Amino acid sequence: MSDLILLILIIVFLVCLIVTVVGFLVYSGLLSDVVIKTGPPPIRNVTIAYKFKEGSYKDCGAAYTESCSIGPKLSSIGVFYDDPKQRPSEKCRYVVGSVLCEGEEKPDEELQKLYEKFGFKVFSLPEVSHAVTTSFPCTTPLSHVLGPYRVYPRLASYIEERKLCAFPTIEICGSDVINYMVPLSRQTDFFVPEMKEEVKTDVKEEDSDEDRGTDITGNIFVNFKMGVPRLYRPERTKETDWRKIPVAENCIL
Repeated sequence: MSDLILLILIIVFLVCLIVTVVGFLVYSGLLSDVVIKTGPPPIRNVTIAYKFKEGSYKDCGAAYTESCSIGPKLSSIGVFYDDPKQRPSEKCRYVVGSVLCEGEEKPDEELQKLYEKFGFKVFSLPEVSHAVTTSFPCTTPLSHVLGPYRVYPRLASYIEERKLCAFPTIEICGSDVINYMVPLSRQTDFFVPEMKEEVKTDVKEEDSDEDRGTDITGNIFVNFKMGVPRLYRPERTKETDWRKIPVAENCIL
């Protein structure tokens, strides 16, 4: 009889454990509906304190922790420039930091100096009228792990199916929700100075006649032929009208 009671207790314990784990996963957003749409972004122009990183996106947690420890009441932000499916994960480039202010507000000078003391830099991100957006609940630390697995595949499918020129991917982590946005205009204005220098280096390394785009305005030309934005400062020419090329393959910013 005692063995039967022990077995029942073990079964009850396992059932309770499974229910608890499943409940925690659901509460963290495992089954949350991810709705992708195009419209106004969740933020306006913002000033951020950031650190530029190169490496696997999976390793960005330490940078988030550092920025949150300095300004625990501020929203965290991450800007991810590369597609890890097209570029080696150890070479993916991104920035992580905190939102110091939004819109016409000015950042707190003391807080800004504190960030700069710990090696953060300050940069302003522009306001855009339209972006591909979605959100994910931020209820537990596990939400930050589940979010990318739930959101990014759907974001990629949405952009690819509609042949949109959208990059980079931006995460804004608030107290109870994670907002995702992918700008549809002014994309290179989201490039911090370190990223712009990286792009110049990429252009020199990948400079070839096949991949180079030109237009008559001298604007930066973005080539999506390989699935990753590669930027060039083209020579002026009157021979090619790149405006006739589908925006999914090429876009002029």
